[in-house]
Amino acid sequence: MVNKLLMNGPVILVRGAGEQASGVGWVLAKAGFRVVMTEVAKPLMVRWPVCFGTAVPEKRWQVEGVSACYVENSIVDCETAWKAGEIPILVDPHLEALSKLNPVVLVDAIMAKRNLGTKRDMAPQTIGLGPGFTAGVDVDLVVETNRGHYLGKLIYAGAAQPNTGTPGVIAGFSRERVVYSPKAGIFKAKRDIGEQVSAGDSLGEIDDGVRSEKVLSTIDGTLRGLLRTNTCIPANVKIGDIDPRGHQEYCWTVSEKARAIGSSVLLGIMESGILSPPILRV
Repeated sequence: MVNKLLMNGPVILVRGAGEQASGVGWVLAKAGFRVVMTEVAKPLMVRWPVCFGTAVPEKRWQVEGVSACYVENSIVDCETAWKAGEIPILVDPHLEALSKLNPVVLVDAIMAKRNLGTKRDMAPQTIGLGPGFTAGVDVDLVVETNRGHYLGKLIYAGAAQPNTGTPGVIAGFSRERVVYSPKAGIFKAKRDIGEQVSAGDSLGEIDDGVRSEKVLSTIDGTLRGLLRTNTCIPANVKIGDIDPRGHQEYCWTVSEKARAIGSSVLLGIMESGILSPPILRV
């Protein structure tokens, strides 16, 4: 039996609640900090089973034993969630509740490949994930998010590696393992995450109001991610993720990349000396 998390530390605000942001939130919550995460009203999440942002449409969600809940009041409901050992998820993309939450650390984990408004003076320590941030300019610390030798590296001066525009290589596949929308419209899923698929299989279709177009699997593997059905999407956005390694359990657990990034964020916070580790329940 897993004990309820004791979140009694300082407040850490994580912008975004997608896959990589959820790895950060998961690590920090396990470490005992009072984590709050912000999202947009209709988040696009391909690997939604491992995203705390799924709590927005579902009201509650759990990722590897850590629970999150959608909240509306930035103070009262957050306190209730923390006492229950849960991460509160706010729909607040513009950080209107920032002054009320008064976080000691702010982590921009939107992964937009550009800065969408985070400023260094928003918290005593600010951290940006990946391209779009410059340590010492718009944030205090940048965490490298590119797969490879430097994944998770803490950067105290300068920027992360530029956006390559190409998905990381897994089992010899890069762009082939990612499925993109051929046009804008309403996506209708025809397969479920966790299923084994073959190249050419129909994963769903996109209806633009005039005609429907099938979305096909590009390689053989496990369907590790797929947008939820009836999602409204623009053209050329990621809608599916096929894992050629074929391990179904990978669909429901935090990825190695998200764990590495989350652990690096925790290290950066501890290394700064701005916070002491909270007292955890034994």
